[in-house]
Amino acid sequence: MKLRFQKDALVNGINIVLKAVPSKTTMSILECILIDASGSEIKLTGNDMELGIETTVAGEILEHGKIALDAKLFSEITRRVSSESSAVVSIESDERFNTTIRCENSVFNIQGRDGEEFAYLPYIERDKYICLSQFTLKEVIQQTIFSISPNDSNKMMTGELFEVNGDTLRVVSLDGHRMAIRKIVLKDEYESTKVIVPGKTLNEISKILTGDNEKEVQIFFGANHILFEFDDTIVVSRLIEGEYFKVDQMLSSDYATKVSLNKKDFLDSIERAIILIRENDKKPIILNIEDSKMSLKLNSSFGTMNAEILIHKTGQDLMIGFNPKFLSDALRIIDDEEVTLYMMNAKSPCFIKDEDESYIYLILPVNFNAAAI
Repeated sequence: MKLRFQKDALVNGINIVLKAVPSKTTMSILECILIDASGSEIKLTGNDMELGIETTVAGEILEHGKIALDAKLFSEITRRVSSESSAVVSIESDERFNTTIRCENSVFNIQGRDGEEFAYLPYIERDKYICLSQFTLKEVIQQTIFSISPNDSNKMMTGELFEVNGDTLRVVSLDGHRMAIRKIVLKDEYESTKVIVPGKTLNEISKILTGDNEKEVQIFFGANHILFEFDDTIVVSRLIEGEYFKVDQMLSSDYATKVSLNKKDFLDSIERAIILIRENDKKPIILNIEDSKMSLKLNSSFGTMNAEILIHKTGQDLMIGFNPKFLSDALRIIDDEEVTLYMMNAKSPCFIKDEDESYIYLILPVNFNAAAI
């Protein structure tokens, strides 16, 4: 095999597939990146058996072939062979998989492995799918991913529900303390489907997507896998098996207190309060809602923060406490200038949502001792 690339194209391709290379595995071949130049294009692949990424890289094929190279070593060498992004990198390997990487005055000789040993990405039927813009998918991931659970104690909570009904895609994430829902109207009608996509997969996809509104992503749904195709890249992920939580039963349109207020003022006050909290500190921020104002207070071992915000209130006065980070996470990714909170009482969930319910954020309140405020 003999190939030639521009350094920036090769490095970009490696960085994309590197996201699917496991840091630890009992199968050493999976610690490699597959270079496949057996056809008319040069494809790089990373695969940890749960998540696989394949991308096509522009380059010149002088001799066809395929080889697997240690991902970490390959990545380090190609990044450092030259400071010039347009420098030409050549990769040449013999029948024993001895590999030479050349660029300008640098020559590296490393040992590769037989590309036939590498685990190829699973085949997925392409009859069940949806199509949306890269911008929309990147945005919807960023607006929900913070609500998944970071640990595996409940597998369902480590993923997100993708639910398609006609021309609507609903994406849901929850971690037991809060829930994020985004509703997207698609350009066309599609077959109904419901799958749970691992959070890790969505995190990595959002890093690769350019966020271009003109470029599209096709998402194909298989029995056990999901495939995302965009630009020159394919991402295949195993789905989380099982029945997702009954989301609609957790939602309610009833409220006793409705509050509309300026999002920036609210978020700024909460983030000032967060300054006084250290990691693992579970001090709540207390909201005291009265006729035309909301008082915010937080007490911690480092000090006290008090603030007051003008509001439009409908319904009853209310004093309620929240984890300030949960409020901050939700508010930070809402684009509206004004947000509306719907609450029943100090022990029931708070809903932050717009009129069309294109976004809904549910946050459970926390108990606090009113006497200590």
